[in-house]
Amino acid sequence: MMTQVMVQPSSWVESGIKISQVRNLKLFKFTDELQSRLEELNATKKAGMLNLEQEAELTGILELDRIFTLLNAKIIADS
Repeated sequence: MMTQVMVQPSSWVESGIKISQVRNLKLFKFTDELQSRLEELNATKKAGMLNLEQEAELTGILELDRIFTLLNAKIIADS
């Protein structure tokens, strides 16, 4: 198993998360700012230019994205 450093996903709870109405459901989404940051970090990674701090940030955002995917899937399945 490989140990990975990441920014805690909970650090974006106050500023990076919104709840959006999709049809009759309320789903977790990233704010426009956090979505833009994710895209920026992905582009930097693709260019092979991520530093360790950015890698930790990207890892944390991607973990939060996985959590949202699971939560939103549960919300949809239970509706």
